[in-house]
Amino acid sequence: MKLPFWRTKAAASPRIPAWATPWAGAGEPPRSYEAQVRAAYLGNPVAARAVRLVSESAGGAPLASSPADHPALALLGTPGLGASGPGLIETLCAQLLLHGNAYVEVATGPDGMPAALFALRPERVTVETDSRGWPTGYVYRAGDVVMRYPAETIGDRAGLLHIRAFHPLDDHYGAGCLAAAAGAVETHNAAARWNRALLDNAARPSGALVYQPSDGSSLSAEQFARLKAEMEAGFAGAANAGRPMLLEGGLSWQSLALTPAEMDFARARDTAAREIALAFGVPPLLLGLPGDATYANYKEANVALWRLTLLPMMARILGALSAHLRAWWPALELRVDRDAVPALSEDRERLWGQVSAADFLTDLEKRALLGLEARQ
Repeated sequence: MKLPFWRTKAAASPRIPAWATPWAGAGEPPRSYEAQVRAAYLGNPVAARAVRLVSESAGGAPLASSPADHPALALLGTPGLGASGPGLIETLCAQLLLHGNAYVEVATGPDGMPAALFALRPERVTVETDSRGWPTGYVYRAGDVVMRYPAETIGDRAGLLHIRAFHPLDDHYGAGCLAAAAGAVETHNAAARWNRALLDNAARPSGALVYQPSDGSSLSAEQFARLKAEMEAGFAGAANAGRPMLLEGGLSWQSLALTPAEMDFARARDTAAREIALAFGVPPLLLGLPGDATYANYKEANVALWRLTLLPMMARILGALSAHLRAWWPALELRVDRDAVPALSEDRERLWGQVSAADFLTDLEKRALLGLEARQ
């Protein structure tokens, strides 16, 4: 019996993912996807909040379908792993932001219809291509387990859905936001470490012991080593902050102050935080970064988040899911219910007013402009 192409090793060849050999600047070692996630999402508060703000907002967005109340809506609201885990839309959105690729497996029931949707870890998936470079299948590796999926749904074998962001230098993998935000994340993390070190040093810069004997002599090697050990043991660190010194003859303490250039780290830290927010498409004001934090500005920032980030992201995800699920439901269309989004209420109110005032339109034309189904 001849095996299907997705179970044969000679039918396709795996490509090396773009994220497996990430680009690094001059003098910088390449960093893996896992290292970038640990530095940004797991180690940087600004990047973590930006990703969670976008993904959780997308996961909580109201959805609609055509036909109305379609069974596919129930599949999108089911958590990916466990009843308390993140939902499918939230997981896919986070994966697109971080990795640039998202993969969805369709699990069918006894009747052959989709029963569940699962998001796979994108760094575990590689694309198999034919001799012409067209994708023929996907390989998922988790430890010693290797699974192959076809690129398209064939018979009762559900293909793997691949949602990817745009990548100008790769035909098969998308580009996430981590690489663009890597420099700003490193700067922000370095500033945080600098602040921590400053706090460990009594929240002020250190000083210098000046030896000025009257006879012009200098400390011997043994005296210098003993003095250094006593300073580190008795006066270094935050636990010894404010402890008085007892200096021998010829020794004096001279405090050192920060130069204006050294004090400019605070501005560099704020700039790096804004660049991180910019990379993930989140207005800095929504992350609590310094700015004009007024009610009007916050309201406009929330609207900008939906218009410029959430709606395009949701259109990409829901459009891909709709096209993939049409193998079972040919007329399916999934979309965001903009009328139920509080941040876009003023836009919809303005549109409804303009359409209602257009006397030259019929009721059917008005309903079509508003995205409503025609009355039966």
